[in-house]
Amino acid sequence: MAVPAHDTYPTPAPEDAATAPDPVSEEARRAFLRMMSHELRTPLNSIIGFSEIIASEMYGPLGAPQYREYAGMVQVSGQRLLRLVNQALEIMRLEGGAIDFDLHAEPVDAIIDDAIALCEDDAAPRGVVLAFDPPDQAVFALCDPRGLRTALVNLLQNAITFSPDGGEVRVTLDCEGADVRVGIQDRGEGLNPADIPRLMRPFEQGENALVRRSEGAGLGWPIVRLWIKAMGGDFRVDSAPGEGLTARLRLTAG
Repeated sequence: MAVPAHDTYPTPAPEDAATAPDPVSEEARRAFLRMMSHELRTPLNSIIGFSEIIASEMYGPLGAPQYREYAGMVQVSGQRLLRLVNQALEIMRLEGGAIDFDLHAEPVDAIIDDAIALCEDDAAPRGVVLAFDPPDQAVFALCDPRGLRTALVNLLQNAITFSPDGGEVRVTLDCEGADVRVGIQDRGEGLNPADIPRLMRPFEQGENALVRRSEGAGLGWPIVRLWIKAMGGDFRVDSAPGEGLTARLRLTAG
């Protein structure tokens, strides 16, 4: 479904100089995040790597088959924890202004293709189709390519998770004046619109832990919101119970 041309987006308010981060505390924040990133990721990468070696019995059989099963469970748990650590650190860097942005004109259709390729392995086991019909001409927007790819992957993974088996996730792209608009639509169960603002805030889980369908800490949308805001754009979601969900991004045409 194409993004309606009449949609309006608020203009981001300029940062007040009085509230800008102090340069000394900013450097200290960056140093702390670098240290945390190293201290958390290094042991997790070792856990994941060694458990993979054990599960594959690279250096010989383990004996009881349960050992191989347990090593596989350790590997999956390590990967899940590493993803959570990466998401939490990314939010901290974005909120603290500790990420260097490279804003320039980039072809959005090419970045969408990259994001879809990264998510195909997630979609294939459940038969979810990722559909995108690019425009006849490349559409350029002012963006940080890594940030936009990160945002799109988070939205695609969310759409895949909540799509029915054999469903379709459709990506749309169009340019209207100075705006480049991307839509990602799924045909899942949808959400109550009243819940959407809460889900945009970091560290607020979207479902009751006893009944939720997917693993994760609900950090995908906050990461998307922070990245798109940093690029001078806007992110919003349209949904209703039983009517699926459409995530919409607006960027400045390049």
